[in-house]
Amino acid sequence: MDTPQLNSLYQQLILEHYRNPRNKAELDEKTVEVHLANPVCGDEIRLQLRIDDGRIADAKFVGQGCSISQAAVSMMTTLLKGRSLGDADAIAKRFTEMMHGSEEAAKDKALGDLRALRGVSKFPVRIKCALLGFDALQEALKKTAAGATASGASGERR
Repeated sequence: MDTPQLNSLYQQLILEHYRNPRNKAELDEKTVEVHLANPVCGDEIRLQLRIDDGRIADAKFVGQGCSISQAAVSMMTTLLKGRSLGDADAIAKRFTEMMHGSEEAAKDKALGDLRALRGVSKFPVRIKCALLGFDALQEALKKTAAGATASGASGERR
């Protein structure tokens, strides 16, 4: 169970990533790009990855939205750099499990700073905010596996 001090640290980490997002920029020489938006709340993310030899060489995003969506994608892109595509997929799945209430996933150190978002799982309306970047990641991984190029995919989440 989280203590009030730990919850406060988590909130500070989320706000830090929101106010000073990591990897928020256009990516030169991207391999794949996915744009997703949540029309219900207005969150929007365009995830760009450069993939070399089955690894994520670089990950950047451009977007706007609430502190949860933007902090989650900031943390996610930081964690993805240098990871294999399989590792990236496993991280996305594990984070999704945490957002759906898995206590085991919430304790998984492989999620790094993303564990700060565990409290979001208690607010169903905000879960989509936290998952937007991960939905974009999973779409990018599917496109990469299918041999797609940087032409990008667009879509809205409902």
